[in-house]
Amino acid sequence: MPLLPFSNQTAEASQDKLAVLIDADNTQAVIIEGLLAEVAKYGVASVKRIYGDWTSTNLRSWKDKLLDFAIQPIQQFSYTTGKNATDSAMIIDAMDLLYSEKLDGFCIVSSDSDFTRLASRLRESGRRVYGFGEKKTPRAFVSVCDKFIYTEILRDREDDEDDTAASGAPAAKTRKDFKGDRRLLKLLRDTVEDLADDSGWAYLGGVGQKITLRSSEFDPRNYGFRKLADLFRAIPQFETEERPQENGTGRQVYIRWKRRAR
Repeated sequence: MPLLPFSNQTAEASQDKLAVLIDADNTQAVIIEGLLAEVAKYGVASVKRIYGDWTSTNLRSWKDKLLDFAIQPIQQFSYTTGKNATDSAMIIDAMDLLYSEKLDGFCIVSSDSDFTRLASRLRESGRRVYGFGEKKTPRAFVSVCDKFIYTEILRDREDDEDDTAASGAPAAKTRKDFKGDRRLLKLLRDTVEDLADDSGWAYLGGVGQKITLRSSEFDPRNYGFRKLADLFRAIPQFETEERPQENGTGRQVYIRWKRRAR
């Protein structure tokens, strides 16, 4: 099956078969519902495994989640202090799955840089790699993934959609915050201008796809916005415009850099 670009992940893309491999030692159980909901955007979780020493009390919070979410626990004893045997077990399993199962991609859930080479190897074999980890995740692992999602935005909202403190998600940035975020502004501006027509306008769908290719960890939710269009509308250096679709009843969003914005 050909792998589809991120911007076209609709019902057709949701049939991609994915393996979800979770490092229990480096992942909090509170994210599991949000994690699997996020995975469902990219495909079907055909394999769901979680690795750790289940004889340890440290994984107690995970044990209550395994049955509810049909996740298969893989026992890995900690033979030596200071050595993470869980990482080795995950890597071996991933390579076994690569050759024994017809999978379109892998979801590696960990904040550990030890999975950097694994992610690279899986991509070399033509599989998509989706990484999930905390913001402390080393840059090398983040960059090697096709898409990397910070798990802080996936935490349980405890039935309060507006309580960002409970969810762990960041509050929406203000106009002043964006003015000082030069790295973000450069990424967005360069992408928009690369795709812009003669008048400077670029279609939001194409912009979103190209941003992901340039920065695997980019996600509007990291800045407190659910949608990319809302992020652009909040940045004073950009202007947005909605236009009717040429062959449809919906509307499309276009973005342009304000050349004289201050």
